[in-house]
Amino acid sequence: MENPLVKLAPQLFGDYPKAFISLYNQVFISPETDKAFLKERLWKAYDYGSRYHEGQKRQSGEPYFNHCIEVASTLASWNMDYTTIMAGLLHDVVEDTKLTVDDIEKEFGEDLANLVDGLTKISGIEFSTRKEKQAGNFMKMLLSVAKDIRVIIIKFADRMHNMKTISYLPRIKQHRIATETRDVYSPLAHRLGMSSVKSQLDDLTFQVLNKDEYDSISSKIKTTNKQRRKLINSYIEPINAGLKNYKITSEIFGRSKSFSSIYGKMINRKKSFEDIYDLYAIRIIVNKIEECYSALGVVHSVFTPVQERFKDFIATPKTNGYQSIHTTIIGTDGKMVEIQIRTRTMNETAEIGIASHWIYKEGKTSVNDLGSDIKWLRELIDILKNESSNPKEFMDLLKIDLFDREIYVFTPAGDLVQLPAGSTPVDFAFEVHTQVGMHCLGAKVNHQLVTLNVELRSGDVVEIITGKSQTPSINWKKFVITSKARNSINKYLKNTSRLESIKLGKEIVLKTLRRLKIYGQKNIYLNAYGSFGFSDEDSYFASIGRGKTSFREIHKKLSTNQTDKDNSSYSKLGDAIENIFRPADGIILDGINNLMIKYGKCCNPIPGDDVVGFVTRGRGLTVHKARCHSLPLVTNDEDRLVDVDWNLPKDAFFNSRLKIIGLDYKGLLKDLSECIGSQNINISSVDIKVNGAIATAHFIVQVKNKRQLDRLIKKIYNVKHVDSVERIGK
Repeated sequence: MENPLVKLAPQLFGDYPKAFISLYNQVFISPETDKAFLKERLWKAYDYGSRYHEGQKRQSGEPYFNHCIEVASTLASWNMDYTTIMAGLLHDVVEDTKLTVDDIEKEFGEDLANLVDGLTKISGIEFSTRKEKQAGNFMKMLLSVAKDIRVIIIKFADRMHNMKTISYLPRIKQHRIATETRDVYSPLAHRLGMSSVKSQLDDLTFQVLNKDEYDSISSKIKTTNKQRRKLINSYIEPINAGLKNYKITSEIFGRSKSFSSIYGKMINRKKSFEDIYDLYAIRIIVNKIEECYSALGVVHSVFTPVQERFKDFIATPKTNGYQSIHTTIIGTDGKMVEIQIRTRTMNETAEIGIASHWIYKEGKTSVNDLGSDIKWLRELIDILKNESSNPKEFMDLLKIDLFDREIYVFTPAGDLVQLPAGSTPVDFAFEVHTQVGMHCLGAKVNHQLVTLNVELRSGDVVEIITGKSQTPSINWKKFVITSKARNSINKYLKNTSRLESIKLGKEIVLKTLRRLKIYGQKNIYLNAYGSFGFSDEDSYFASIGRGKTSFREIHKKLSTNQTDKDNSSYSKLGDAIENIFRPADGIILDGINNLMIKYGKCCNPIPGDDVVGFVTRGRGLTVHKARCHSLPLVTNDEDRLVDVDWNLPKDAFFNSRLKIIGLDYKGLLKDLSECIGSQNINISSVDIKVNGAIATAHFIVQVKNKRQLDRLIKKIYNVKHVDSVERIGK
């Protein structure tokens, strides 16, 4: 009969359980670590988790604590510190037992309690197929990572074992968990440099979501395995002999590609399994960096290299810390095989990524080290902390940062800058420094002036031209792709737009009070923000400026003793808000410097037209022609109509649309273009269609004012066979 005292205190009365001994033997113990202390701490966590999970079963019927042991064992194989391994043993106790985080802290300290707390919070997150919901939840997960990166490393170990035992769950739940693993955990593992984790998760996911394809590839791999291994050995033997001749100590072996990777190649290349030859890669592991390049020379002396498929990730590491030399060779049979050359340290980094860099010091109570290898993660966390962060936009940025290939460009000084493929000079400017991006005026690529939206290529030398008065343009958002650039631009535009809204809202209040002849009550109106649920004046005025809160609502609530005269004045509130935007008030209607002023595309007003302004909800002021057909739609909001006036620089131009109908003949377009050009007017766009013998042409021309446009219309009427010319909106 088993002695119960042995179970309670095996270190005093007997042997430890075999599972514990196996786990302990995997733990990396640094020379300065007290082995007896470590064993005692690890046993305490093991025993604690075992007792509180006692009686709990998994869907497979095995004891639940077996799962916790597997998670801890995986963490030990990644050389994680013993606190992280203990957290692996206890990662589910708060969620699945009566224990609390405070209980964990009392028994094991704050550091371990914080890890368990972070894991408990992540476990409560379920990802929806809806992108916004998924992005919002992913934000929460990343915020927990920001506190301690070990939380996500433990979660990877947990997810790997859950995926290995997923067959015991209902089919619907299997699909949800596998989809979540594919869309979130696998790409995140890749970005953290944990390629072994990513590869395993990809195959486990592939087996659930594409079972038929998985079984088919698995069967074919087993059938051709012997033949392919023989082929790989025919490459390895001559390379091995060459390395020995140069006295390079190495480990060389063939590595099979993951099933999901093979399937991806079949889909992308539109080939059958039999046509995919690179199912294996050869890996050469050496001791020192200089031996990597010596080994490369040996490989190229034995086999013919494919020049365009050579990559040196040692000189230019990937952003996730990955380093290796990749070269592709052609064998005697004419088939291509990839060779990967790296040191042992590089290989460990490639397999378990950031976990291989974990430096743990005894006595350290908190960890918050997001190293240079995951700089991108730090930038994404900065976005999360920004109040303007939008879930959908965040998910789009995340996809770019996680999945895009990388390019390598240089500063004029020769410094290397890594960017996602498709990046532009503006992305480069923000990557160099935020202020360089904020004042980016132009760019030179390889000493040639280029537009700011040109796509950069690896090897380009990029020089940014800055200007003190230059600020980000809203148009930059159309072509920048890095999260840092997009977030900085959004932040600037939001702040600028808010300042313009505040200014606009205050002007509306003050000018309307003056026209209603109740200016003496201005303090009541200016300080009324609390009555409308705003925390400060700026929010109050910004809401008015954006059209979300109308003066009508404010006046109705604040004026308690309205006379008939007041009502009469108020009923014409739209007329009362006049002259607000005249030059004397310092607000210039130019559509360029003032982000809050736009021109209606429905009528395309130009200087000389009678115009009226309409305070739109959230988009500032839109200027329309006084007789624009869109205006009757807003007559119920007459208090949002304001009189405006033109005050533009002489060199300002406006687009105007013309519809020209006439008899089709050879040379019609030439005659129309020459007529417009003779008036020194630029043509922005032209579209002409012919139906039978009738031609209909649409021109967009750039004019200074209505007088110039009227003169042009008269000239066009003189063109042969032109029947009608009219100015149109959209």
